[in-house]
Amino acid sequence: MVQKTLIWKNTTKKILGTVILSMLFACGTQESQEIAEDETSDLKQKSLYAQNTENVAWQNEKLIHGNALGTTFVVKSSDDSLLTNPEQIDALIEDFNQELSTYHSSSLISHFNTADTTIDLNSTKYFKQCFELSKTIYEQTDGAFDPTVYPLVSLWGFFKDIDVVPTEDEIDSVLQFVGLDKSTFQYEEGLLNKKDSRFKLVFNAIAKGQFVDVLATHLEDKGQSQYFIEVGGEIRVKGKNDQGKNWVIGIDEPVESNTGVKGEQQRELENYISISDKAVATSGNYRKFYELNGRKYSHTISSKTGRPVKHNILSATVIAEDAATADAFATAFMVMGVEESLQLIKDNPEFGIESYLLFENKQGRIERAYSRGMNQYLLD
Repeated sequence: MVQKTLIWKNTTKKILGTVILSMLFACGTQESQEIAEDETSDLKQKSLYAQNTENVAWQNEKLIHGNALGTTFVVKSSDDSLLTNPEQIDALIEDFNQELSTYHSSSLISHFNTADTTIDLNSTKYFKQCFELSKTIYEQTDGAFDPTVYPLVSLWGFFKDIDVVPTEDEIDSVLQFVGLDKSTFQYEEGLLNKKDSRFKLVFNAIAKGQFVDVLATHLEDKGQSQYFIEVGGEIRVKGKNDQGKNWVIGIDEPVESNTGVKGEQQRELENYISISDKAVATSGNYRKFYELNGRKYSHTISSKTGRPVKHNILSATVIAEDAATADAFATAFMVMGVEESLQLIKDNPEFGIESYLLFENKQGRIERAYSRGMNQYLLD
């Protein structure tokens, strides 16, 4: 009996020893795995950050942000990862600026604006598409959207400060060569011929939207099935968000204090829209203006009157298939006003656009007006 007890005790000791060793081994293995995983994660992060550039950077493997076209941008995906990198996006920004930025003296558009020249748009990546879409929307809006307003914008001090308001004679003089219906240029088979040295182009009212589309094409070419792209407020989305639902976008309340500089949490929103596989752009006068002798002047210039618009419309949000179209029509609607804009959409369903307009009524309160098709996107 004693012997049996000793054997049992010895056996117990062996079992306990084995269990303890197994536990120690298991703990050591788990710690090794965690260390290996941490090292792999660190290497992955370092690999991502190595692709960062001065203006474009990873925030995480599903989001890239940075600066472009004088504003900020975000590209993100609800897929497992984003199928591009900061270096590739930075290269797209550089290529785009070299053709369409009026702030780059070496760009193609700057060269066109400062010289009497003919340029072959067939050899360009972005200029031809931008010019032809601008020409189409100019015609569709009866000139409310006009990429030839560069001289007027300059005259009114939006490129450099002025001390006095332009005179009637100065405005009338500039209006003689503003408009795509003038004989100041000729465009045939992709060749843009400048016939008047005063004829100049500016694509600021469509370029951000077009660059959003450039980024969208870039992602889709790489097989990205779901994404959200925003450049300076112009947006295009595809698929669903991280929750498997439509992307939800806020429409800012159009008040001067609502700058958005304090972050998303501090923005005052008037409404929300829910979209998928669409683009949305907003134009407004409540932030973009300058003051001269105590009076505010809107950044939206009418190429018909040669003066800043004085409508009661505060902001125009447009939904379209692509961001360039949405961007251009949003600008046009700021020139046209509420009633004319909504009538244009009603009369031309083939344009494929919807709009949400905010305006100030006679009592000084903000009201909303929108096209019938906008109901399918509104959350309120």
